[in-house]
Amino acid sequence: MTSEVFSYESLVHAVAGAVGSVTAMTVFFPLDTARLRLQVDENRKAKSTPAVLTDIIREEGLLAPYRGWFPVICSLCCSNFVYFYCFHCIKASWLKGKLSTPSTDLVIGIAAGIVNVLVTTPMWVVNTRLKLQGSKFHNADIRPTNYTGILDAFVQIIRQEGVGALWNGTLPSLLLVLNPAMQFMIYEGLKRQLRRGSPRELSSLEVFVIGAIAKAVATAVTYPLQTIQSILRFGQFNKPAEKSKLASSLWAVKSLLVSRVRAF
Repeated sequence: MTSEVFSYESLVHAVAGAVGSVTAMTVFFPLDTARLRLQVDENRKAKSTPAVLTDIIREEGLLAPYRGWFPVICSLCCSNFVYFYCFHCIKASWLKGKLSTPSTDLVIGIAAGIVNVLVTTPMWVVNTRLKLQGSKFHNADIRPTNYTGILDAFVQIIRQEGVGALWNGTLPSLLLVLNPAMQFMIYEGLKRQLRRGSPRELSSLEVFVIGAIAKAVATAVTYPLQTIQSILRFGQFNKPAEKSKLASSLWAVKSLLVSRVRAF
């Protein structure tokens, strides 16, 4: 058991997952900025990604789409390292050399996702606020933040809102473990289909294509929960009614989903 948990193979998968996610996020970071603005600032009129990015650059400067890059990259690196390490450790311990199935991949992915959420949510709360700091919101109910860095954000959140605020959005995050779990289930399933009848290593192009398909399907299915997750993590609203929704509860998730559907 110990050799499977602390194996070189698990470490390689974890490092590869962390490096790959950091590289991809760096390349597509402006798109993630546009996504986060649309999720949190519901009064923003521009609804397409190019229009949102154009507005951000015009209102806040050329480098604004890359605001908060460092804390996001740190959180993403840690998050993916934890997830991939847990996934492959659990898989190795559970299967012990046996062939996996889609249902097994899904369960293992959920277990790894739960560990990841509980460990890394505080980092994601901080980086969400740092990424949105200094933004020119179109929603008057959003309260601006003033953090000088990652450590200062941790200190201010704990001092002003309590330690529990670092886990804002935990419930939708736990529900969102279905995202990477579903992604891995689809990915592993497609990989088994491609290798059926001829055990071989997949080419880089094949891995890229099935990975993109798996991620696209998983994201499309769970996107509404991602929106709620971003709102709860940010948590800076002036309205008392809105602030009461910051607790990670089923009521908050339900009410935010209903309000966004009506606005849409």
